[in-house]
Amino acid sequence: MLFNLTTFTLTAAPVTLKEGLAILERDQYRCRYCGLDGNSNFENALAMSVDFVKPRAHKGKKDPANLVACCRTCNTIKGKRVYKSLDEAKAYVMARRGELKKTWEARAPLPLGKL
Repeated sequence: MLFNLTTFTLTAAPVTLKEGLAILERDQYRCRYCGLDGNSNFENALAMSVDFVKPRAHKGKKDPANLVACCRTCNTIKGKRVYKSLDEAKAYVMARRGELKKTWEARAPLPLGKL
């Protein structure tokens, strides 16, 4: 159980370990948004989670059709926005990743002494 800090109550986990593993296995541990392969190395495996395509905050159901394997980066980018379909969500996430990459590449590198 999770502790809800806003209501000071215990709440059920969004997805059980068994349910989450079933979704990850169904999707072959690959992010359904960006394609990150969670099986390729340990670091990628740590980044994998399960995402509600229609967020729970917007009455998204804990139904396998509404759950997908997702890396934490895409999950964060997608946020609680509501999309008509997985394809629409994927298009948004990939466009936003592209914008973030351009911003990151345009930044001035830090001098070695400032790290």
